Amino acid sequence: MADAFSASETLEAIDRSLSAELAEFLSNLEGRIAPERIATAGNCVIDTLGAIAYGSSQPWSMAAARHALATGGGGACTVVGLADRASPAMAAFANGAAAHAFELDDVHEEAVNHPGAVVVPAALAVAEELDASGLTFLEAVVVGYEAMARAGLAVGPVSHMLAGFHPTSMSGVFGAAAAAGHLRRLDAAGLNHALGLATSLASGTMEFASSGGMAKRIHAGRAAEGGIMAAALAAQGFEGAGDGLAGRYGFCRVFTDDPQPQLLTEGLGERWMIDEITVKPYPSCSDLHPMVQATAELVAQHGIRPAEIERLVVHTTTKVVELNDMDGTASVMAAQYSAPFNVAAAVLADPSDPASFSPERIADPALAALQARVTLVLDPAFDATYAWKQGARVEITTTDGRVLERTVHGQRGSMHDPLSDAEIERKFHTLAESRLDPRVPEVVRSLPDRPVRALTRLLRSR
Repeated sequence: MADAFSASETLEAIDRSLSAELAEFLSNLEGRIAPERIATAGNCVIDTLGAIAYGSSQPWSMAAARHALATGGGGACTVVGLADRASPAMAAFANGAAAHAFELDDVHEEAVNHPGAVVVPAALAVAEELDASGLTFLEAVVVGYEAMARAGLAVGPVSHMLAGFHPTSMSGVFGAAAAAGHLRRLDAAGLNHALGLATSLASGTMEFASSGGMAKRIHAGRAAEGGIMAAALAAQGFEGAGDGLAGRYGFCRVFTDDPQPQLLTEGLGERWMIDEITVKPYPSCSDLHPMVQATAELVAQHGIRPAEIERLVVHTTTKVVELNDMDGTASVMAAQYSAPFNVAAAVLADPSDPASFSPERIADPALAALQARVTLVLDPAFDATYAWKQGARVEITTTDGRVLERTVHGQRGSMHDPLSDAEIERKFHTLAESRLDPRVPEVVRSLPDRPVRALTRLLRSR
């Protein structure tokens, strides 16, 4: 017992400074981020603004925007698509809710979280409040992605999520705090206080996957709001926990059975989280994208008609088997999260079209009938690379006895098979058509040489 206690004490001593070490690194990045990462941040902004533009028309997003204006209206910050402005925290809340409103936002696969929907709204709001330069805004995006994804990795994301915590809302608050802290020019000590305060603001569970509701839709916005508050308090001299992320009762130890606090700092300056982002080609849970892609490619290659399908077997991960095996016709949220439904939609509809997940479309009896023929099977091969590299194998058995099979391991849009700049812009224009100024991508790409207000003035009601 004495030896075990000594080992525990030693581990705590090693970890005690990890939050401060991360804060020190992040607080010294102004003017030091490589141009290619600034360009990647621009792509993330373009993609997130497209998600916000489409998501803002959803009823849950409109409710979030009404709340933002009712509680924080009259501020200096843009609520995308509206003429009225709000406080930084409430603008970020509304825009984050819209970004996460329809499963269109980007993903860090291994951290199992959605940085764009949290970090971009937080950075945009604080940058607008402070009339920051476009370059400083884009730097803040890189900093926020780094903090959010590293917090997500260090908490042991699979254990964390399977315990019932929603990674985006839990680790997102650190990304927002870091992005806001960069814009407020917090020094290392100040940023560490902000991260310590953010620990007390981390929240959000996976219950939406069990009993439904709209709560998931506000998780990114709530994380953005909380991170902005943490950085603002730290700027006022409010002190947070000294080791909020890796301490004895820190984020990385309390919310998991598999803490990996060393990942907070491992490879800092060499491994950049923004280099590992997946831009979604489909408006559904990204864990399902390999099976959606494999199914769509099988159907296209063999000209398979729905009536020819006897059954579909999907070899996938523990996470998908435990959390994504549901009736997708129950609600829009269920449709976007259901593995059987998404496989059926890849046969019967265009899985890249958000309209495929409209209430009217998911009520199609043909979708219900086909999803009933989908079976999920746990495959250790895909567990072995989850979630750094997502994979699935789809087997379609036809009524004439053929067994057609396809594996996707590293889906389209991921760092293993990334979308081009042109494809990201095409996605933006599809989602933002008639909603946002079509010049947005061009202006985002020019931000290193312009003030952030060159962008924000294009984001208000037209």
